[in-house]
Amino acid sequence: MSLFGIDLGGTKIEGAVVDPAQPDRARCRLRVPTEGGKGYDHVIGQLVKLVGMLEKESGEKRPPVIGIGSPGVIDPISGVQKNSNTTCLNGRPLRSDLAKALGVEPRMANDANCFALAEARFGAGRNRKVVVGLILGTGCGGGIVVDGNVLDGIHGIAGEWGHNPLRGERTPCYCGRRGCIETVISGPYLERHYKNLTGRAARMQEIVSRAAAGEAAARATLRRLQSKFGEAIAAVINILDPDAIIVGGGVGNIDLLYEASTRKAVLKYLFNTEIRTEFLRPTLGDSAGVFGAALLSASSKS
Repeated sequence: MSLFGIDLGGTKIEGAVVDPAQPDRARCRLRVPTEGGKGYDHVIGQLVKLVGMLEKESGEKRPPVIGIGSPGVIDPISGVQKNSNTTCLNGRPLRSDLAKALGVEPRMANDANCFALAEARFGAGRNRKVVVGLILGTGCGGGIVVDGNVLDGIHGIAGEWGHNPLRGERTPCYCGRRGCIETVISGPYLERHYKNLTGRAARMQEIVSRAAAGEAAARATLRRLQSKFGEAIAAVINILDPDAIIVGGGVGNIDLLYEASTRKAVLKYLFNTEIRTEFLRPTLGDSAGVFGAALLSASSKS
């Protein structure tokens, strides 16, 4: 029986049907918009719609367990969703409601955990013992994989590096705190920083292009990314000392993050005189999250 994996993102929901013998390859992949602004029930309806589309496209009935990666986590005590930047999901019994709507068991994990798991098993982090997977895009998420297994933690928040505060930063975050990493180096906040400097709106790709052309404000925005990323990730390395860090998401595509100058920015805050941790681009592309979700459905863990 094929595996079904779902990546429930902030802007889109992606689903894949994969062969359990090759869970890093999809027999079919489909997407629908999340449309979180239309509310919790609508998001559940979109996910149910997608599963039906996968059944039709693949010619297979949904299996008894579907792996789902979602923003935020299910609180292990209350069973409700928390810490999601798709805020309509927070405080709601997402797993149990999906079980009713789908008629199968949803096996859920944080979307960054799914990304990290897939990249550690099949992608850039293969054959490394300790791998940190970061999603650096609309938000800042993270997952930790040790010997091929995801760390969840007693609160279900292991790897949530994006909600540690950065020194001197005071921007309010949706989580209710100020100065979180997510409010500094995620795509929307870097774009906001650029707009504050110039009075002009621009997407990150355009800012990168303008920086390459020598524009001062664009270059300043990328220097901010580099400096703050160095400070943020050094704390993670000081605690976990991982073999590799894999950086996904739209901001993770920026070449600057893999240059020697960024390693120097990390070293400035590192409790060591050299840095041997590898900084790697993901090799599974934007499929990593959905492949990781499919792996959840193959696991014996509930």
